[in-house]
Amino acid sequence: MSGPDPARRAAFETLKAVRAKGAYTNLVLPHMLGKYRLTGRDAAFATELASGTIRRQGTYDAILASCTDRPLANTAAKVLDVLRLGCHQLLAMRVAPHAAISTSVDLVKSESGPGPAGFTNAVLRKVSAHDLDAWLLRLDADRATRFSHPQWVVDALADAVGEGEIDALLEADNRAPSVTLVARPGRATVSELPGRPTPYSPYGVTSAGGDPGALPAVADGRAGVQDEGSQLVALALASAPLEGTDARWLDLCAGPGGKAALLVALAAGRGAGVVANEVQPHRADLVRRALGLDGARPTPPGVEEVTVADGTTPPWPPGSFDRVLVDAPCTGLGALRRRPEARWRRQPEDLDDLLPLQRALLTSAVDLVRPGGVVVYATCSPVLAETRDVVGSLLVKRDDVKLGDAAALMTTAAGLRNDVPDCAGPLQGTVQLWPHRHGTDAMFVALLHRR
Repeated sequence: MSGPDPARRAAFETLKAVRAKGAYTNLVLPHMLGKYRLTGRDAAFATELASGTIRRQGTYDAILASCTDRPLANTAAKVLDVLRLGCHQLLAMRVAPHAAISTSVDLVKSESGPGPAGFTNAVLRKVSAHDLDAWLLRLDADRATRFSHPQWVVDALADAVGEGEIDALLEADNRAPSVTLVARPGRATVSELPGRPTPYSPYGVTSAGGDPGALPAVADGRAGVQDEGSQLVALALASAPLEGTDARWLDLCAGPGGKAALLVALAAGRGAGVVANEVQPHRADLVRRALGLDGARPTPPGVEEVTVADGTTPPWPPGSFDRVLVDAPCTGLGALRRRPEARWRRQPEDLDDLLPLQRALLTSAVDLVRPGGVVVYATCSPVLAETRDVVGSLLVKRDDVKLGDAAALMTTAAGLRNDVPDCAGPLQGTVQLWPHRHGTDAMFVALLHRR
């Protein structure tokens, strides 16, 4: 094939889609790999090039700014995408400098012509003069630049994890996560999934590599791709002690359906049923797909229905459910390994909309669970405003709710392979998982008992 090679072209188009269309890296990449028929080492190269470039964008922009006499804001967006890709190859991948520079020049030439190609060549030659550590020293880089996180994100995460661990957390955010699979109980076994068992979830496997979608259990919907932290959230809801009946469960914010699918499998084993709700119709379709509701097969055991409704004004009467999961919309700052673009896309003012929504959803969940039932509130964000403060505000307002011991659900006694160490959350009894401690997304879990 003439022109830019397919792997670099796929990475470039991924960056362009993320930038121009608001796409998500982990969703657009598989499409690009398929478009350019990339497999094996080529697919791995394109994946690391695209995801790694987006993760380290802040660092690379600081380096690039020192290598040109024009503001980066005045550089054409497509050219800047290629310059960032070139930086990642030069500074973080085992690519020979001449190959990183020449392929970047070819890519810019094919997109923007010879003038920008010459500019790209000159800038990347300057970048190649030093390795990453030397560049950080030359720039006298602060923490935000060194670890490629916006300063407000650094501050929010430091408030949550503490000054002593913030560097380890930020470094973990910049490491590509392993693919984690889940064998949905009663439908698949971990022995069907290639890889090693996860440390905590009894249904998890760290993938041995390859395309998960090619595995028969995944293709059949009996298994799926799911971070171990998300598995632990579903297991917490299912294993929480309650009083009385245990027949009807609700996943109030179910899209895209991973936790709902695990809950359905767990509920089916007990003769219970799950209502999976999602406010956005297109995400409700993803939930239906995850639950195997394609119209061609009978409704799987454990599925009551998939509904499209606003969780803050739900269609069910109070006390309709025995167990309720609120996996609340959040900033997603606990999943920056998997969603690298979130660190650049999110802004502090997003909390102005998210916090009232989170509080309303949690209040709604407490109303929907019957007395004696349980609610699990979870976020894939450790930000204290979204975790401690949301739960704390509810406890102040409601005397019919008691904070339970979610940490007791992170043990072998609750069915896990091993106890989860050092997982205490910001409120007594809550749980906070961390990438650098547990190898999971930074999931927060609070257990609430309705008196």
